[in-house]
Amino acid sequence: MLRRLLPIVVILLAVGGFMALKASRPAPPPVESRERIWRVETTTAEPRTARPTLVLYGRIEAPDRVRAASPVGGRIQSVAVRDGQRVDAGTLLARLDPSDLAPRVARARADVERETIRHQTDRKAIAEERALLELAEASVERLARLKNARLGAESALDQAREQAARARLAVTLREQSLAEHPARLAQFQATLAEAERDAARGEIRAPFAGRVSGVAVAAGDQVQAGQVLMSLYAADALYLRARVPVAYSAELRDALAAGESLGAVAHFGARELPARLERIAGEADARGVEVLLRLDTAEGVPVGAFVDAVLERPAVDNVLALPFSALHGSNRIYRIRDGRLLGTVVERVGERREGGQVQLLVRSSEIQPGDALLATHLPNALDGLAVEALSR
Repeated sequence: MLRRLLPIVVILLAVGGFMALKASRPAPPPVESRERIWRVETTTAEPRTARPTLVLYGRIEAPDRVRAASPVGGRIQSVAVRDGQRVDAGTLLARLDPSDLAPRVARARADVERETIRHQTDRKAIAEERALLELAEASVERLARLKNARLGAESALDQAREQAARARLAVTLREQSLAEHPARLAQFQATLAEAERDAARGEIRAPFAGRVSGVAVAAGDQVQAGQVLMSLYAADALYLRARVPVAYSAELRDALAAGESLGAVAHFGARELPARLERIAGEADARGVEVLLRLDTAEGVPVGAFVDAVLERPAVDNVLALPFSALHGSNRIYRIRDGRLLGTVVERVGERREGGQVQLLVRSSEIQPGDALLATHLPNALDGLAVEALSR
C-alpha cells in the first residue's frame, strides 16, 4: 500500500510547492501605452512671386535659309567653301565657267547695237521713201489729167497708181518700224541686262554672314538653270521649334501680346543657350501648339539638332515653392500645429526648375507666412499624426 501511495504523495507535494511559488512571485509593473512620434523634415511657408517653367523638346531650325542656285546651265569652275564652314557676307561660294555665260552677253549686246543701227537707217530711209511717194502721187495726178484730156493711156495711169500705193505702203511700214523702235530697244536692253546679271551671278557669293549647311556640287559638274548648288543659313538667327500643351498656349499668347519677355534656356550637350519666346503658331493639334524660341547665341549649334529647353511662364503671385516630397496625393500638403499634422488642400500652379532642382509651386489661402510645412513624404500621413521636426 505504501508503494502505491508514495507517487501520489510526491505529485501532491510538487503541485503544492508550485502553487506556493506562484502565489509568492512579485507583481509585474503596469504597461504604459505611448504614442509614436514621427521625426520629419519641415520647411517654412514663404509666399512669393515666381515664374513657373515648362520643359520643351524640339529641333533647331533656321528660317532665313538660302538655297543658292545656278542662274543658267553651265559647268562649275570652282567651289570655294565646304559643308559647315562659316562665311561672311560677300564671300565667294562657287564660280561658274565664264565661257558658258559670255556668249549670252555678247548676243544680247549685238541685238542692242543692231537695233540702234536699224533705227538710224529707218530715219534716213523714211525721208527718201516720202520723197518717192510724193513723186508717185504727182505722176498719178499728171497721168490722170492726160487721160481726162484723152492724151494718155489707161494702163499708164494704173501703173502709176500701183507705184504710188507701193510707195505709200513702204512709208507706212517705215513709220511703224520707227514707232516700234523704243519697244524693241527696251526688249533687247532687258535681255542684255538679264544676261549681264546672270554673268555677274556666275560668281555666287554669300548674301549674309552665316554657315554653309550643305554643298551639292563639285568643280567640273555640269548643272542646269535653277539647280541648287548649296544652302546657307544665318547663324545668328536660329530658332528652337517645340510644342507646348494647348492648356498653356493662351497664357503665353497673352503675355506676348502684353509685351512681356519670356526667357528660356536650351541645352545642347553641356552648353546652355539663352533664348526667348518670339511667337506662337496659329494652329494646334493633339500634340499641342508649336512655339518658336529665338536663340540669343547659337555659335557652333548645327541646324536640326534635337535639344531640350526650360521656358518661363508668366509670373504668379503669392505661391509657395516646395519640394515634391511635401505633396501627398494630387493636391494635399500638411501644416504642423502643436506637433501634429493638419491637412490642407492646395492649388497646383506648376513647377519651377532652377539650379538643377525642381520645385513644386502651390497656392492656398489657408496657409499663412511662417507656417511650418511637412517636407517629408509620409505614406501614413493623416490629420492629427504626431510629428517632431528634425534639427538642422
